Amino acid sequence: MTDALPVLLRFGAMMMRAGDTAFRVRQAMDLLATRLGVERLALHITLGGMTATAWQQGRATTLATEIAPPGIDAARIHALETLARDDRGALTAQKLANDLDRIEAEGPLHSIATVAAAIGLASAAFSYLNGGDLLGTGAAMVAGAVGQASRALLFRRRLNQYAVSAFAALLASGLYCLIVFAIAGRGFSSALAVGFISSALFLVPGFPLVAALLDLVQHQITAGMARLFYALMILLAAAFGLSVVADVANLPSVPPPAPGHGIEPMTLFWRALASFAGGCGFALLYNSRLRTVLAVGLLSLAGNELRLALHDLGMSLPPATFLGALAVGLLASVARAELHVPRIALTVPGIIIMTPGIYAFRTIVLLNQGEVLAAVEAGAICCFVIGAMALGLAAARFATERHWIVER
Repeated sequence: MTDALPVLLRFGAMMMRAGDTAFRVRQAMDLLATRLGVERLALHITLGGMTATAWQQGRATTLATEIAPPGIDAARIHALETLARDDRGALTAQKLANDLDRIEAEGPLHSIATVAAAIGLASAAFSYLNGGDLLGTGAAMVAGAVGQASRALLFRRRLNQYAVSAFAALLASGLYCLIVFAIAGRGFSSALAVGFISSALFLVPGFPLVAALLDLVQHQITAGMARLFYALMILLAAAFGLSVVADVANLPSVPPPAPGHGIEPMTLFWRALASFAGGCGFALLYNSRLRTVLAVGLLSLAGNELRLALHDLGMSLPPATFLGALAVGLLASVARAELHVPRIALTVPGIIIMTPGIYAFRTIVLLNQGEVLAAVEAGAICCFVIGAMALGLAAARFATERHWIVER
């Protein structure tokens, strides 16, 4: 136990830092513990630390470790889960430690410039899907790319995540307003206002929000609640930066989008292209491999097209979003069997494009204008849609994974 338990805790801490769910961390550590000769393992997992008690030959050993601030790394999640499932040959604590050293030494798969360009395209796609015009879409692309590049550079210096999120939101939305004002003057139409929230889309903490809900469904209450509040703090930091710029620029509120009537072929084509670009952009942001990036783009295309088509036909946005996310989750069950990647690395970036940006923007602007009741209404719709995104993925797991529907 003196050798096995520390390396087991190091493995679990690496999984949590990479953004994996607590219940997957528990499953992976159980697999490794059995191979290391541990008879029984009890875990207490939070976002900031982990405690493990291991039994061997009737004796119990307890050890605790701290977890560094969380991040998102789909490639590392894949490597660690693959390591846990690999039952070929004998496993010792030293061999596991060497494997962890190798995984930890691997750098990002994509450069800062590549990820920034991908996020720029995703921001432009989000602006187009929400009714932004050509100027607003182009400005969102530039501002989103610059904001993501600045965030990545600041994270390399290990600065506080909340301060960096607020600064990146301030920079991206401020740059967006400068571009729009320089070209279109002080007049800020509704179509231009749509791109404002799109410029900061990369700050949406989709991974921790969805992981938190999945943990709560699996009774990982402590880790789930901690991750949920972490995601909410990131959202509040980004909203602070956006609110400052919205107040200084005196941005108008945007009317809520109304469902369309009928679907034109060219509209479907451009929406599909934008959805594909958005999914690929966020898969690159989460450090996925190129095969996974393309698969996520296709999943995003299918799920978002279904969501928008149902909304165009008159269905309200929350149930349409639930069905779109459910489609992404079900299709991901098929795709992961071929790609051999963690399911969360396919589903979460595949649904980020469904984020209700218009309602989030309305909430911020209306609060700045003192319209509290209207802001609460817009915020409630925003929360319902975000909840529908996560619940759609959870429902897909209930339908395809037996251990999700049967409690142990």
